[in-house]
Amino acid sequence: MDLIKIYECLCDRTRLRLLNVLAQGPVCVCHFQAVLGEPQVKISKHLGYLRERSLVECERHGNWVVYALPTKPSRELKANLACLQDCARENAVFKRDLARLKKIEPACAWVRAGEPEKAPGQCRCR
Repeated sequence: MDLIKIYECLCDRTRLRLLNVLAQGPVCVCHFQAVLGEPQVKISKHLGYLRERSLVECERHGNWVVYALPTKPSRELKANLACLQDCARENAVFKRDLARLKKIEPACAWVRAGEPEKAPGQCRCR
């Protein structure tokens, strides 16, 4: 993977927050909204940017779009994500995001389990 692509992606706070959350496991867009407290349009724009550069993968399940880190990340991406995780432990914004993610985990358990047939009819993560 091109190191410049990675650093272009990492130079934005929202994208760093998205990657930090994804380090915990797959997440759907509506759950990102609840965790980051940002509008769906902004989140989707940044996820699209990351997807175009192969830093995230996505899979559609009906109305749900689930994002995850690549199943086979490059050595460079792994190293930079590990660095992000180390730095995020000390940052209040990143810690708050992970606390919010933990709160909504029951609503997104189907995503983590890879069981789209158990997706709720509508989002209940808020």
